[in-house]
Amino acid sequence: MAKGKTQRYYDANPAANKRRIAQQTRYNKNGKGNKIAREAVALNRKMGTYGNGDNLDASHNVNGPGKHGLRSEKFNRGHYQKKKNKNKNKLYIA
Repeated sequence: MAKGKTQRYYDANPAANKRRIAQQTRYNKNGKGNKIAREAVALNRKMGTYGNGDNLDASHNVNGPGKHGLRSEKFNRGHYQKKKNKNKNKLYIA
């Protein structure tokens, strides 16, 4: 696969690439997205589906996590986006 425009830029500018990687490292270590991801992993561990290769995920819905049991990862992510756009609610993970 051919490299994209952004990757070609960073290949040609190693100093810029170093700054980008440092910024991404800081971003990935903290913040709201990291908290949501940690809670989602904890829920999947609790439901017994984390890391076993079954491609299942705790259901994402506006009423609470895992309320509809386990769903395929692919369906689950698309399902949440449809609900989010329709109801303008936020994902609830506790």
